[in-house]
Amino acid sequence: MAASMVSVAEARARAARTVERSLRDWAAGIDVDAGMELPLHPPTEKAALADLPRAMAWASEWRAVDERGSRGQDAVAVVWGERRWPSAGTQRVPERCVLRDSDAIAAFAGAAHRRTWQRLRARADELRGRLGSSDALGSPGSLASAIRPHARTIEAYGDDEFTTLLDVVDWLIAHPASGRRIRQLPIRGIDTKWLEAHRGVVEAFVAAVTGAHSLGLLESQSLVRVRFLDPALRPGGLLDVAAPVDQLAALQAAPSTVFVFENLETMLSMPEMAGAVVVHGSGYAVTRLGGIPWIRDGRIVYWGDLDSDGFRILDLLRAACGDVTSILMDEGTLLEFADLWVRETRQVPGEFGLLSTEERRALARIRAEGGVRLEQERIPWARAFAALEGALHDA
Repeated sequence: MAASMVSVAEARARAARTVERSLRDWAAGIDVDAGMELPLHPPTEKAALADLPRAMAWASEWRAVDERGSRGQDAVAVVWGERRWPSAGTQRVPERCVLRDSDAIAAFAGAAHRRTWQRLRARADELRGRLGSSDALGSPGSLASAIRPHARTIEAYGDDEFTTLLDVVDWLIAHPASGRRIRQLPIRGIDTKWLEAHRGVVEAFVAAVTGAHSLGLLESQSLVRVRFLDPALRPGGLLDVAAPVDQLAALQAAPSTVFVFENLETMLSMPEMAGAVVVHGSGYAVTRLGGIPWIRDGRIVYWGDLDSDGFRILDLLRAACGDVTSILMDEGTLLEFADLWVRETRQVPGEFGLLSTEERRALARIRAEGGVRLEQERIPWARAFAALEGALHDA
């Protein structure tokens, strides 16, 4: 009997799963007015009499929810029905829990889900309000296509960060071919690192309104630094090379392993290794490596700081290149050197969809600890080099 009756807690859990599943669609304006009905599976007379206290407690629990809803304290309506039982007479039992729309579903799911949805809805509305009429090319459909994939990121932004996003997108829409460098943009709080970190979101909204797939900025011809650890791979005998992406792409290199490090000193510490090169990732600029075929299509071993930035960079690298394995970016390594942690000055929000299960576990622990960082350089070199050699031999 007890298994068949849906408790208030179970109904709230189902509502919470609906929120998690539907949040991005709601933000994009899809099914935002669609409600849900949950059958409560009231007991039969036989089942109720077999455990009368539990059946009464279950009905009382739903009666309390219904009363809160009627007073406006809970966004739910409970539909009741009558049962005529020979032994117990006429009984009024809860049959269905009705949630009229996305607001009601999120509110019933709990305070945290309600706050998340209210915050995201307000920001999606502000984006539509500010960008919907910015250009003749803009349309609700195109904005929805930009909002939906970035909904979680938009919700996770701090207030100042979200304001900066709006200001940047507004300015780029108004100046679609400015020819300026990022450093020249007259927007408070914007710099090269900010745009690198948020470029995907910015490009999505600019494209939704203008139809352009360029921000109209003058891009620097940034250099990628590579050390050829195998003498046989060195172009013209050069060990250490810093060159533009297109020049490196033209090299006929074929390393068996490409190490990508975020720490320059770690990169410079690498000894000769057969079949290997090491590349300086340069933070969020790591996506440039996707333009170098012999890196993009090779076997990549990535090692970055154990912090939210490190995992965001790893996620971006996987999006740009195919075969990327991380080392020393697991929860075990994080906890092994807990005495060497420092605090992140700014945590990178959002979900990173290309992380492995173990990497997600490490990121979750970083966030659970309040935003900690284990810098790559703090791990003893002997310990780190053993892991690097192991990764090379696994090739």
